[in-house]
Amino acid sequence: MAAIDLIVLGILKKESLSAYDIQKLVEYRNLSKWVKISTPSIYKKVIQLEEKGFIKSSRVKEGKMPDKAVYSLTEDGNKEFEKLMLEISTKPIHFFLDFNAVIVNLPSLSPEKQKQCLGDIECNIKTLKTYLEENMAMKENDSGIPETGMAVLKQQLILANAIETWIASLKQSE
Repeated sequence: MAAIDLIVLGILKKESLSAYDIQKLVEYRNLSKWVKISTPSIYKKVIQLEEKGFIKSSRVKEGKMPDKAVYSLTEDGNKEFEKLMLEISTKPIHFFLDFNAVIVNLPSLSPEKQKQCLGDIECNIKTLKTYLEENMAMKENDSGIPETGMAVLKQQLILANAIETWIASLKQSE
């Protein structure tokens, strides 16, 4: 998957890290909420990227801890990073929202169940908005958070607000 490749290569473009450190950074930045990327996929991906020559590993020992592999970007990896950036940015943008499968099937439910489904989705959107707002407030004064990271959070909040408005309009048209 090109998005995972791009995430891993982009992280390693900034600094050399172990797969564990990459995974922690993905968690910290909440990237798995916006891009389909899991902990096992990161570990598999660094192995694949190393086999392709896009990254290289070196063994590092810190104190009494066992050796760990630290990955860094190769010249070919840098070229692949740039290629993926240009390739993905030119693709059409698709929003895959799993709950749309529920929305298109609402007429097949009783009015009571329809309201329940819309209420559940609305509740999940509110939870997401709260999470985003708290996350943004927590990170807005952190100089270690890149401006682009905050931009993604703001983008997600705008989308959550739009979905909330859309669901309210669906509920009104019942």
